[in-house]
Amino acid sequence: MPRILGVDIPNDKRTLISLQYIYGIGPYLAEVLCERTGIERDKRARDLTEDELAKLASLLDNEFTVEGQLRRQVQQNIARLRDIGCYRGLRHRKGLPVRGQRTRTNARTRKGPRKTVAGKKGVKELR
Repeated sequence: MPRILGVDIPNDKRTLISLQYIYGIGPYLAEVLCERTGIERDKRARDLTEDELAKLASLLDNEFTVEGQLRRQVQQNIARLRDIGCYRGLRHRKGLPVRGQRTRTNARTRKGPRKTVAGKKGVKELR
């Protein structure tokens, strides 16, 4: 498997798809990278030469924020929101949806599994 910026990209997929396994590279940026380095999009990742891999790595390193640097930047942005105490920072701190989604139902991804609370006893049982 070819390695770019410490990430193993799949052998059997086209270069355009394989590049998207790197954090921070989507379909558009993968296409731009192929154009700028002169690599064919349909070429399989296993067929890339060392020279082409070096071109990709140097271009990504010099001109784009990807992988570890991008993850660090995102975490710093979230930490900044928490520190200044803005609404979005409070939502991050509480582990609730940040972008205005409803929480009465849904939001299970952010809130985690349901925590069942015991129901009230019926009126008949109180007598």
